[in-house]
Amino acid sequence: MTKQEQIIECEKRLLTAFKNNDIEVVEELLHDNLLFNIPSGQTVTKEMDIANIRSGVMEIIEISTSEQQICVTDDIATVAVTMYVRANLSNNLMEGKFRYLRVWKFDNNSWKVIAGSRFQI
Repeated sequence: MTKQEQIIECEKRLLTAFKNNDIEVVEELLHDNLLFNIPSGQTVTKEMDIANIRSGVMEIIEISTSEQQICVTDDIATVAVTMYVRANLSNNLMEGKFRYLRVWKFDNNSWKVIAGSRFQI
């Protein structure tokens, strides 16, 4: 399997894990030093993401992807993707198209998201 194919598989696993609130897989795929910027300007860490899943604050109802671009350089992969997301965040419905940027790093024999951002389009 090429590195690009590995990243495609990791992206699918990550989205499925978030949709199914699968904390074990999310923990596996997020780097311990993750920094992820969200539209409010807040920077989210791995611990914050896991806490949101665990507490039920975040529930993804529907998610789909399009316009995915992947660039792999050595042990770093950058993914730019458009996603339609419908989710319940703290009892507030969030729905729309978002552009995500995720940076994957090959670390300890596996790919992990170490950085990212999202903004609404």
